[in-house]
Amino acid sequence: MNKAALCVGINEFKYLPQSSWLQGCVNDANDLAALLEGRYGFPSSDITVLHNADADKDAVMAELSRLIDLAVSGTIEHLVFTFSSHGTQIPDTSGDEADRLDEAFACYGINSTGDAWDPATVIADDELHDLFTKLPDGVLMEVVLDTCHSGTGLKSLDLLPGRRPRFLPAPTARAVAASEYSDTRVLRDLVKAGDATKPVLMAACRADQTAADAYLDQRYNGAFTYNLVKALESDGTLPRVDILKAVSKGLKAGGFDQVAQLEASTAARKAAWGTPG
Repeated sequence: MNKAALCVGINEFKYLPQSSWLQGCVNDANDLAALLEGRYGFPSSDITVLHNADADKDAVMAELSRLIDLAVSGTIEHLVFTFSSHGTQIPDTSGDEADRLDEAFACYGINSTGDAWDPATVIADDELHDLFTKLPDGVLMEVVLDTCHSGTGLKSLDLLPGRRPRFLPAPTARAVAASEYSDTRVLRDLVKAGDATKPVLMAACRADQTAADAYLDQRYNGAFTYNLVKALESDGTLPRVDILKAVSKGLKAGGFDQVAQLEASTAARKAAWGTPG
């Protein structure tokens, strides 16, 4: 299959204090790009890696849209999109969320407007969903999200040395309304019923959990990405569901409470990562 990928990792943020910066997201993007090239045969020229200031919303969405357009034209049959950064929430304007909040992913220029994050500086799950609906049948799209999806349970992680949550609360207390969903809501939102082609998604944690930015093996990574890369390098032929088990085992062994998530068809769950099933 013709293959292309976009790997995004954002440690630094233009308008956020350094206390809110992360340390492992750039390593995540680099590690996943290297994995795609070395194990899965992605040409280096077809892997775009965006770090920090290069990963503002316009740049990420433009590159992702370009890849989707190539898939629509029949040029590409296998797409990978990885995103490591802060997760957050913004007010839902489409009326499709019970808690009136959309999940969103922080880009380099994340900034507030009034009580909430400026939608022009974050990528909402609805925006990704709208792009994914353009995928034609027969195209495999895999998405890896190493972010948090809600604001609960952050304090205990923040006290542990070498670990930091990948979540940004709303910019003012008046706007905070943490989701209490304990399922894979953010994943289901991206693959809503009725779409012809559904991407395969893996995420760092449940909607009510915290994804960790952590110091592992003498460097920083997302705990989820670290264990995902380790599992795929060990045996990339395993079914996705078994890769998920290996990642979950690694997270538990490392003392992380987060539970990695997989959203895919039954056939894709039983197929190896990188294959459509």
